[in-house]
Amino acid sequence: MTSKYESLAVLLKKLSDINYASGLLQWDQEVNMPEKGGEIRAQQLSTLAGLSHETGTSSEMENLLSELIGDSKLDDRQKRNVKEAYRNFTDRKKYTTQFVIEMSTTVSQGFQAWQQAKKENNFNLFAPHLQKLMDLKLKECELLGYEDHPYDALLNQHEPGMTTKQLKKLFSDVRTQLVPYVQTLLEKKKIDDEFTRQHYDKQKQWDFGMDLLKQMGFDFKAGRQDLSSHPFTINFNSRDVRVTTRINENDLCEMIWSCIHEGGHALYEQGIPFENYGWPSGEFTSLGIHESQSRLWENNVGRSLSYWKYNYPRLCKVFPDQLKKISVEHFYKAINKVEPSLIRTNADELTYHMHVMIRFEIEIALMEGKVKVEDLPQLWNARYKEYLGIEVPDNARGVLQDVHWSHGSFGYFPTYSIGSFYAAQFFRQAQKEIKGLDQEIDNGNLKPMLLWLREKIHRHGRLYTSNELCNAITGKDLDFGEFMEYAKIKYEQIYN
Repeated sequence: MTSKYESLAVLLKKLSDINYASGLLQWDQEVNMPEKGGEIRAQQLSTLAGLSHETGTSSEMENLLSELIGDSKLDDRQKRNVKEAYRNFTDRKKYTTQFVIEMSTTVSQGFQAWQQAKKENNFNLFAPHLQKLMDLKLKECELLGYEDHPYDALLNQHEPGMTTKQLKKLFSDVRTQLVPYVQTLLEKKKIDDEFTRQHYDKQKQWDFGMDLLKQMGFDFKAGRQDLSSHPFTINFNSRDVRVTTRINENDLCEMIWSCIHEGGHALYEQGIPFENYGWPSGEFTSLGIHESQSRLWENNVGRSLSYWKYNYPRLCKVFPDQLKKISVEHFYKAINKVEPSLIRTNADELTYHMHVMIRFEIEIALMEGKVKVEDLPQLWNARYKEYLGIEVPDNARGVLQDVHWSHGSFGYFPTYSIGSFYAAQFFRQAQKEIKGLDQEIDNGNLKPMLLWLREKIHRHGRLYTSNELCNAITGKDLDFGEFMEYAKIKYEQIYN
């Protein structure tokens, strides 16, 4: 290892320290911060954003990267670290410090406005902030540059290498293959899931969710769980990974799936080698791969009959009165019921992709100037009627339901579907390679699944692109057909 490589490591760790300090303030903003703390918190986050940009674009950083990018003495891992760090640097260099500070301030203010707008069911409180964010994101596209579509620039931040053209093809497959298949399931006899909407005590739900996280392998000495209005995962290094969940005492499913989903994200972060902190090899590959981890645990494992053969008796001990007449087979079918719904995070694993498709189409329309911000509620409601046959009763459960736009996270939503499709492909490969995997899950032993993910995905950090990783694991690119095959095998059994 050259001394210049060590010097770059020191500088990258300093940059990570600043970024994760900012992340800690953002976590606190969503979990603990009192209502009146918003104004100064926005200022604090803006200050740290400015410091991060100045550190990440410094002449010292530029000189070190320029010298190391062609250093033949580096091994393959070091060369990839330098290459990815240089790519990060060139992207950061396209921004001015003033723009970064303005974006950070606008995001903080937008988040607070979104919270109030959702609480009061008043889109107009959020609309001017969303418009400002949209203007800044369009400007950001021009700063970053793109070849075909401005959305490519934003998408590349979350899923490097993916293009708008590829996504349109992917969602065309969703529209022509998945949507008709869902329609055939909706014509079948309805599955009774009313029992999931009885009263379930909040504390008992919380305790059961904590047990599920422990069973998955979540290390509570290197993480914690809290409550928030919108479940999320955040990390400050692989030994400090935090998840949040949401509990509805009249809906058992919200807590279970948010715990398992966010637990999948957290296991990925805890599995990235601690010694790589600061380097690209100490970061996740992409949001699509990140989402593949949460969706694999949530759906391929957590909604399987094998998983509940072990966990359902435990759940019945916690809620004996509510579940005394429900068999494990009935429970399994109920938690996999396919039914159009209002809320994306509560959707079944098939109609979920229609929720994502709606958001993708709206973002594209905004980017292309085909729709105005003030018209979003009407467009949102129309798409939900068209794709899901649902009347949206209010904006709080409609256009205001997601936090993402208040964070300026345009280009993010498609990674949810991408991740689900990766998950089906990865899980099928795991079933081929792990002897008796389904039986292990039957017995409540999730360790073989976790160890396989640690070996195949977690340990590599960002040394591979999503496509390179997918090929290394499964021998081919992302294949939507794998997801459709998984869906048909599973749901034809559930719906006879």
